[in-house]
Amino acid sequence: MVSVVLVIVKTLKHKYMKRLIVFILAVFVVLDGIAQQNAGTYAFANANSFARVAALGGTSLPLYDSDLQVGLYNPSVITPDMHNCLTATYVDYFSDINLATVQYSRTFNKAGSFLATVEYHNYGKMFEASESGVLGDRFSCNDFVITTGWGRQLGEKWSIGANFKFMGLQYESYHAGAIAVDVAGSFHTENGWVVSLAARNVGMQLYNNFDTRFSPVPFKLELGASKRLAHLPLTIIVVYDDIQKWDKVYSDPLHLYDKYDESTGQVVEEKKGVKFAKNLMSHIVVGGELNIGKHFALRGAFNYGQRRLLRAPETRSLVGFSVGMSLKVKMIEISYSRSRLSITNSPNYFTIALNLDEMKKK
Repeated sequence: MVSVVLVIVKTLKHKYMKRLIVFILAVFVVLDGIAQQNAGTYAFANANSFARVAALGGTSLPLYDSDLQVGLYNPSVITPDMHNCLTATYVDYFSDINLATVQYSRTFNKAGSFLATVEYHNYGKMFEASESGVLGDRFSCNDFVITTGWGRQLGEKWSIGANFKFMGLQYESYHAGAIAVDVAGSFHTENGWVVSLAARNVGMQLYNNFDTRFSPVPFKLELGASKRLAHLPLTIIVVYDDIQKWDKVYSDPLHLYDKYDESTGQVVEEKKGVKFAKNLMSHIVVGGELNIGKHFALRGAFNYGQRRLLRAPETRSLVGFSVGMSLKVKMIEISYSRSRLSITNSPNYFTIALNLDEMKKK
């Protein structure tokens, strides 16, 4: 495959196209050596931390509109228009679990545009316990991710970007840490098309004092496309999530809803075509953003894979659906969203964004 791509590169005349092909080739060479699937230790690295991202399905969004929230998951959309912008997010998750994130971006003429992000996850206070019961002492559990992102435009339609991140956790006296990079490339046109390919969490563990086993970083590969309609202020977004893992259909042997034949007492196996369709749809995330005027937007998405993973089969619910909105008041943009992750509760996301340069002008 590498030799074929090299031949294609030699035949191309446009220098920016050559750079993009070489960039994509380098990405796949790196990914070719990665055999690990998503792991539990660092699963928090893929947690949603922003209102807009959560409202639009929780994946790497192919949106080229200078939003810092999108830049964390898709560094190829980090642009000079983000210069001196700041965002802060608070997530009221489940029970006493809370997430907080702060971002800041600056652009340097020769080096490109940079985005710094600090994510902090707090799981509240827990009681120390043993086989005999609660011991009485309380301790805290925290995760964090520190990310430095870089983006640069190649020509009028192409852009690339990368994130370098350090992720760690502290649970009582136990701790672990890992490093990872994200790489992404985007193609965007004047008529509203944006296509992005992002490889997230290509990395390794550095230390771990509570588990002798190797804990891989939760790598994932995503391909997305968006189109802003010509005669309606609506942007349609479609993302193919988890390219690196085809089989996402899990059948719980304790929940045989719609799979049990009462007349024979046998478990009915799904047809191959049905399983293929479920697997395919489990990778697809569909969302949309409707702009009403210049200062108000409505958002929504459906993540079928998330619904299959988190729903209760016997209960009707909106698991997998997410909605949100944003309102700009003077120089401050406020975003809010709810993402249905269980049949009993939905996290609330609040993000505040502001341009510090605009505030100085006022």
